Amino acid sequence: MPKATNADDSDAPDGVQIDLISGERMDGMATMEKIRMILDGVHDGNIVILEEGLTPDEESRLIEVTMAEISPDEFNGIEIETYPKSDTRDSSLLGRIMGGGDESAAKLTVIGPANQIETLHKDETLISALVSRD
Repeated sequence: MPKATNADDSDAPDGVQIDLISGERMDGMATMEKIRMILDGVHDGNIVILEEGLTPDEESRLIEVTMAEISPDEFNGIEIETYPKSDTRDSSLLGRIMGGGDESAAKLTVIGPANQIETLHKDETLISALVSRD
């Protein structure tokens, strides 16, 4: 059977690769291991979807590292969207003091190259994005 090729006849597949990463895979990783895995995928032009998202501290660190790696000709940065945490648990001050204010990861995080992904709509149940190939 003939091999499908791109218009430019390169060996790269035609389309965008999406890496779906389970929470189980991320559980045993240190923050910098997670960040490196995410950024390595995004540097390759992939869209990375994290099942359980990142903690606020991990997300802040991801943004810091990304900013340090931005280069005009090679890497434009990332676009990141996260489903918000559920409001069903007790978010009052007393609830947080008593253990209800868990800083656990968000539900789902979508990360991709800033020049390839554009968020069209986001709410607590939907992230709609337009993904293009360079």
